[in-house]
Amino acid sequence: MGIAVLCTGIFGGILGVVFGNVALARIDAAQGAQRGRALAMTGIVLGWIAIALTAVAAAA
Repeated sequence: MGIAVLCTGIFGGILGVVFGNVALARIDAAQGAQRGRALAMTGIVLGWIAIALTAVAAAA
C-alpha cells in the first residue's frame, strides 16, 4: 500500500492523502508487522503539495 500511496501522491493529491492515512492506520494497527511508514508519510506530503499547487493554478 505504501508504494500505491507514493504513486498517487505524485499524480492525485486527494488519493495520496486518503491512501496515506489509511496506510498509516493499518501500519499502526499491525504493531510492527507491516512496514512502509515513510512511504505513507511521503505520499501524504506529496498529496498535500499537489492539492496546494492545483489550488494555486486554479486561482491564477
